[in-house]
Amino acid sequence: MRILVYLPLLLPLLAPLGARQLSERCEPRLATWLLTVSSLVLAVASTLSLGLLAVTGLTRVPLIAGPGHWSLSTARRDDPTELSVAVLAGLLLGGALVMAARMLWRRAGSLAAAALDAACMPSRDGLVVVDDPAPDAFALPGLPGRVVVSTGMLHTLDEAEHAILLAHERAHLAAHHYAFVALAQLGAAANPLLRPLATAVTYTTERWADENAAVVTGDRGRVARAVAKAALAARDTPARSRLPGAALGILGRRRTRLATAGPVPRRVAALLAPPLGRHRLLAAATAAVLLTATWSSAEAAHDLHKLLETIGAS
Repeated sequence: MRILVYLPLLLPLLAPLGARQLSERCEPRLATWLLTVSSLVLAVASTLSLGLLAVTGLTRVPLIAGPGHWSLSTARRDDPTELSVAVLAGLLLGGALVMAARMLWRRAGSLAAAALDAACMPSRDGLVVVDDPAPDAFALPGLPGRVVVSTGMLHTLDEAEHAILLAHERAHLAAHHYAFVALAQLGAAANPLLRPLATAVTYTTERWADENAAVVTGDRGRVARAVAKAALAARDTPARSRLPGAALGILGRRRTRLATAGPVPRRVAALLAPPLGRHRLLAAATAAVLLTATWSSAEAAHDLHKLLETIGAS
């Protein structure tokens, strides 16, 4: 545990670099999977490391060491972790668990609310048209999900662009993009250093849906124009007061105005460029980081087990 226990706490520092490389250079579907898995694995590994460090502090507490028949003198001699480090790890562990539980509760609530809203919406082939002059469109997860489009958005786009819009939104539902976003955000809640990964997943799910629309329509340039046109139409439109928290749309997830969001120009530029491939080197590097985090956590847990056996036998 002298070094390995700290490695999962340091690897999340690579999150900004990894998020940027994967989101910009890797095919969106693969990037989404790699980013989401990375957020979860690194969050679990770092949380486990905090737990291991906190446990080492407990071995020096007489009230706990007594029932466990642990030797305090042996624990102080063989445990390389400073007590102050163990206490800090315990505090960070508590914060990580609380924030993760809070995020899990909020996301479960938003998904449940979205499913209830979807179930109450009369639709035709899963499409719901709402009478609203503000241009907006989003996919609402549920059993089944719904594609919600405002009359303002329909008036903004032409007939060919309507097909692009529907292909984009239906891709969100078919591939369960809301689950990827929720899981990545859960990892970031447990470890704030992983927030770039969660932000990147929100972007790559939109890119994934864009590419699906390009495949369905066979015209990447037209898809790019539709995304840009919808964003420009929404530029001066106030955000919906009650946009469901689990919704995903062609304009991207928003808390403020969608058209001012940085990812929209990046998506348009990506659609005007040739499709990205599966960057094997990036995928291999990501897998190496995740395997390192998993291995180091497992080895640190094994070392702690040996420490407990040692102080128990003394």
